[in-house]
Amino acid sequence: MRLAPSPALVVAGVALFVALGGSAFAVSQAAQPRCATGAVRGIAAVTGVPGQGIANVPDHFSSNRALFSRRFNCAGGGTQVRRVNIGVYEVRFPGNGASTALVSAPVGYAAAVSPVAGGAFQVALSVVGRNDAIDIPFVVVAV
Repeated sequence: MRLAPSPALVVAGVALFVALGGSAFAVSQAAQPRCATGAVRGIAAVTGVPGQGIANVPDHFSSNRALFSRRFNCAGGGTQVRRVNIGVYEVRFPGNGASTALVSAPVGYAAAVSPVAGGAFQVALSVVGRNDAIDIPFVVVAV
């Protein structure tokens, strides 16, 4: 006995094939090239060397992987950080040209970010409501 597919099964199979192919095409067309305008160009989750704390980040730019829990630079260069003062850090993403960044700190703390010379971003951290500078982990996202 031979089983022949019904016309409905054939139409359903063709529709599924077209739908899957169309979705794959749409996703491939929507992907942004690295370092494109509007793309995330860099991420730095600065935590400091485990067991030493964030206050021990050096006062010169360092790309030591132990200083970050996560890092990404769309240009491929090593993400760098340095401690300028209590609660003040600078992060840079060499070669990617990002001009804007966002910063995040744990709940109960305030964080501000601004661009500085040399393509870096300065991060200022403080206790909410008191403006006391404090050394705490933070995340910078460059766009």
